[in-house]
Amino acid sequence: MEESAFYNRDLSWLSFNERVLQEAEDPTVPLLERIKFLSIYSSNLDEFYRVRMPVLMAIDEHDKGTDGLSNYELAKAEVDRQQRKFGAVIIGQILPELANRQIHWIYNTPVPKNISAKVSHVFFTEVLAYIHSVCIDDDLTDFFAENNKLYQLVILEDKQGRERLELINIPSDSIARLYALEDNGGKYVVFLEDIIKHNISYLFPVDVIKGVFNLKITRDAALKIETEEDEDITTALERQLETRDFGFATRVLCEPGIPLRSLYYIIYALNLQKASIVVGGAYHNLKDLNRFPLNGPEFSYTKWPAGQAVHISEKETLFELILKKDILINVPYQSYDPVLRFFNEAANDHYVTEIFTTLYRVADDSRIVNALITAAKNKKKVVVMVELKARFDEANNIKWAKKMKAAGVRIVYSNIDLKVHAKVALVKRQINGREEYLGLLATGNLNEITARFYTDQILLTAHEPMLRELENLFGFLNKSKKAPNTEDMIDFQHLLVAQFNLQQRFLDYIQREIDHVKNGRPGTIIIKLNNLDP
Repeated sequence: MEESAFYNRDLSWLSFNERVLQEAEDPTVPLLERIKFLSIYSSNLDEFYRVRMPVLMAIDEHDKGTDGLSNYELAKAEVDRQQRKFGAVIIGQILPELANRQIHWIYNTPVPKNISAKVSHVFFTEVLAYIHSVCIDDDLTDFFAENNKLYQLVILEDKQGRERLELINIPSDSIARLYALEDNGGKYVVFLEDIIKHNISYLFPVDVIKGVFNLKITRDAALKIETEEDEDITTALERQLETRDFGFATRVLCEPGIPLRSLYYIIYALNLQKASIVVGGAYHNLKDLNRFPLNGPEFSYTKWPAGQAVHISEKETLFELILKKDILINVPYQSYDPVLRFFNEAANDHYVTEIFTTLYRVADDSRIVNALITAAKNKKKVVVMVELKARFDEANNIKWAKKMKAAGVRIVYSNIDLKVHAKVALVKRQINGREEYLGLLATGNLNEITARFYTDQILLTAHEPMLRELENLFGFLNKSKKAPNTEDMIDFQHLLVAQFNLQQRFLDYIQREIDHVKNGRPGTIIIKLNNLDP
C-alpha cells in the first residue's frame, strides 16, 4: 500500500466516533446526556459495520500498509480498543454515579432477589407474548438471523446428557428494551434480555441450562441499484430495499465467555462464515440507551428556547421581509419556523406561479412536503428533485415522492450514478407582468425534526443574479444527467456547483489563503464537512 498524503479514511471515521465517546466520559456532562452519547456511539458503530466493513472485507488481504496490516485489520483493532473504552465508561463511571443516586442499573449481574418477583411479573405479562425460539441443528433450513436483531443463544443438556442449542429472539423492536422497577425507595433498571434470562427455565423446564449468551448479527447495507429495461429508478430501488436486511453478514457480535464450540456451530448453521467475529460486551444494540428511563432536570441539559432570526409583524409577510433584506438562520439556535413559513407562503401566495426544490432527507410527517402538495393542488407548478439514494432514508423518500406525484407535483430523480446533496428552493412570482425571485439555500436537510439538533445555516434571499443561476441549476437537474456536456455548461458566478465550477473555485480559494500567508497577511481556512475522499 503506497504512502498516502491523507489520514486513513476509516480510522478518521472511527476517531470521530471516539470523540462522541469522550463526551460520555466527561464528568461535567449531565448523566442522562452521557448515556445518550453512548447510544449515539453505538448507533454510529453499527452503521460503520453495515456500510464500511463490507468494503474493507472485500479488499485484497495482500493490500497491506508498511505496518503489515490491511485497512480492515486496522479498523477492527481500533474498534476493539474503543469497545473496551466503551465498557470502561459504563462500568467505571456511569454505574457508580447512578448508584450514588439510588438508581441501580442491573448490568451483567444477576437480578437481585428483592425485585425477582417484579421482574418475573414483567416477563409473564409483557414479554412472553413476543418470545419464540428455534432449535439450531443440521436440519435448520427455514430460519434467517435478521439484521441488527438481538438473540439469546441457550445451551441446553437433556436427561441423556445430549447438548442442544436454541436461539431466542429478543423482541426489543416490539416492547421496551429497558424497564424501570422500584423497591423500597430505590430504582432498578433492567435489560429486556435479563428479564428473559431470569425466567429462562420456564421456557425449557425439562432441560439443564448450561449457559445463556447474547448475540447480534449485522448485515451489509449497500444497495446495488441497476435498472432493467423500461424500469424506473423507484422500482429498482424498491426491489433492492426489499433485500437490504438480507445482505451477507459482516459481523457476529457475541457476549464474552461463549464456548467456541457452540459459537462456531451456530456460525456454520446460520451461514455466517464470512462475518467478522467480535467479542463485545454483555449487551448489544446499545443505541437503545437513548430511551434510558431516567427522569429529572438534574440529569439533562437545561433546554434553551430557540431564538428568532427574524421578527414578522402581523401586518407583513415573510416574503415581504425577504424582498427587503437577506435572512440568515442558524439552527438549532434559532427557530426553524421561517423555513416552514417560506414553503407555506409559497403554497398559498396569490402571486406565486412556480416552486422548485430539492429533497434529500425529510421528516416522516413532513410539513414542508405537505406544503408542496398543497401548492400543486392550488394549481401552482411544483417541481421537486428527490434524491432517492439518501442512505437509510430511501423508503421514506419513495413514499413522499409517490404521494407528491399523485397530487400533481412533477418529480425528478437524480441519475443512478449521481447523488444530489444540494438543499435549495426557488419560488417565482408574477406581479403586474414582472417576475420576482425568492430563494432558500441551506447546508442542512429540509427536515423540521433534525433541525432541532443539527447545526446548519439557511439563507433566505431575493438576490436575483444568484437565484437566476439557481433557476439554471434546476434546469440542468431536470435532465437527470450524470454530468454536464458542452451544451449544459452554465457560467456560475455566485453559486459553487459540483461538476461545473466547485472543485476549481475551491482550489482557488485555498490558494488565495496560501498567498495571503506568503505575503505576511492573515490566512485562515475553516471547512465543515462529514467526509473527504482523496
